[in-house]
Amino acid sequence: MLTDGAGKELIGGGMAGPIAAEPVPVVLGDAFGWYSPGARRRGVLLCGTFGFEQWCAYRSWRELAAMIAGAGCPTLRFDYPGQGDSRDPADPEIPAALAAIRAGIAYLREQAGAEEIVVVGLRLGATLAALSGGSVDRLVMLAPFLTGKAYRREMAMQSRLIDMMPDRTPLPQEPDTLMVGSFLLGSQTLADLARLDLMAPERAPAPRILILGPKVDTLAERYRALGSAVETGPLPDLTQLVSDPLFPRTPGQTFALVRDFAVAQAPAPVAPLSAPLPASLASCRLADAAWQEEVSQFGPGLVGILCRPRGPWSGGTVLMVNSGRNPRAGHGRQTARLGRRLAEAGIASFRFDLRGIGDSAERPDGSLPLYTVDAVADVQAALGHLEARQHTPCVVLGVCSGAFLAFQAICRDERLSAAVLVNLYCFDVEPGTDIETMIRDSFRGEVSYAERARQGDLWRRILGGELGVGKILRAVGRDARARVTAWTARIPGLAPGGETVARRLSRLRRRGARIHLVYGQGDRGIAALAANLGKSHEGAARKLGYPVTILDGVDHNLSRAADQERLFAIVRDAVEDARRSRNPEHEAGLAIRPRDVPDPGGPPSAPVAAVRA
Repeated sequence: MLTDGAGKELIGGGMAGPIAAEPVPVVLGDAFGWYSPGARRRGVLLCGTFGFEQWCAYRSWRELAAMIAGAGCPTLRFDYPGQGDSRDPADPEIPAALAAIRAGIAYLREQAGAEEIVVVGLRLGATLAALSGGSVDRLVMLAPFLTGKAYRREMAMQSRLIDMMPDRTPLPQEPDTLMVGSFLLGSQTLADLARLDLMAPERAPAPRILILGPKVDTLAERYRALGSAVETGPLPDLTQLVSDPLFPRTPGQTFALVRDFAVAQAPAPVAPLSAPLPASLASCRLADAAWQEEVSQFGPGLVGILCRPRGPWSGGTVLMVNSGRNPRAGHGRQTARLGRRLAEAGIASFRFDLRGIGDSAERPDGSLPLYTVDAVADVQAALGHLEARQHTPCVVLGVCSGAFLAFQAICRDERLSAAVLVNLYCFDVEPGTDIETMIRDSFRGEVSYAERARQGDLWRRILGGELGVGKILRAVGRDARARVTAWTARIPGLAPGGETVARRLSRLRRRGARIHLVYGQGDRGIAALAANLGKSHEGAARKLGYPVTILDGVDHNLSRAADQERLFAIVRDAVEDARRSRNPEHEAGLAIRPRDVPDPGGPPSAPVAAVRA
């Protein structure tokens, strides 16, 4: 329920409207965004929050944009400069974000012909929207931070829970910076955040304001004192919107209230706008000195971005698969950064969203494409799309759940020559597995409940009522089933799908394909490697064709810049190796050369020991 200062209910219910036009990509200076045209003369700008919280909310934010656009209002959402698919700004991050908000408002006025502007901001995005100085008619603030210092304090607390090393200790922070969910807030950004204060301006940010969230009364009274009509209400589903990167829930009821406020009494539709819109997705390009990117839509509603060198192209292309539910730019924006780093080395890349992730369409059953083999069809659609553009990938790259899908894809599609699989949790998943339970259990740590039962602390928590016996028994059962699965994984006929990993690798090697496994020291996925290929990394390397690389001192997501640079070197070498291996004369020479003897005229032979970097 939404109320005014006297507690009167103001808004509620649904609102019928026309079906939204398909959004088209646009570039606003350094910012990349999506614009949905509409006939009404009120434009709506969505300003998401920063980093990890926005990654959690990304899919839901897209749905909110579609809801508003469906009511006929032209709608624009975007990634701040330095985030998502946007370009790194020349200016500091916070001033660049404020400038992007003003550019979005200008776009809606000039290109969409909007006479009125509504801005909807989430968390830090709400704070920035209110301080941007843009002239707007309505403002929606979803759980805003009163100050930038409050945002910094909350993110510092979150970082200790989110960013973990394999031993469950917090990821070490660099001096004068803060990393949250692999997103880095640099020293200049932290300094600029410290100067943000919603209570300081002497002018209200909009005549009509809606504030949803906890502890908003002080801000509401401040804006009322400045002359705004302010409505307030709770935001009960905030945590599930911005804190769960894998299984977030879209707050449908709250978003319906936001939509109703945004479109209420909007000016009537007018004749079709004369302002030109992008003719196609491919017409939207973002470029820098070393790279250029094009957006494309292909297959069953899939969206991707091809990143190419601006200089000479080596002929190699890397296909990047989503990790978890992260949109195509990657966890901590690492996929976008890696793609652009590869372009500097003359290597192209294609990052795209599987169905159910980012900006791609829903899966037919509404499920997520996590650890499901049928998502290989999306990967193959990307391969076909790139093949038609003479960019057939030679290497597929995946991290964690993306590594699982990349492994399934290279086993099924001979167009792929190599795979780089980072922190692969498992090679196969038993049919009927509860994926959400499996993933959440993987974060419990290395010690099983059966082992913890020997420890007094667990029994104290049971007797004190903190843990239920039923939950413990179910967890012990899952641990037992995991051990049985590991034991049967190397037995033909009992392995998932009826074929062992070793046999599939043998078939891959016969066709000339190879897999480079990369793990952080102590990562949980190393257990799957041992279960399927034995504990000897030397033996695994012979089956894979590439070494097993163990990276010391890294977290599961390889969050730090130095760790990403190590991954870049591995991917670059795999691309060059795969390109050379496609030469038939080289293949013939390689076939008669002993595997432990270096090939001076071709790619390096696969080491028989694990590499520790």
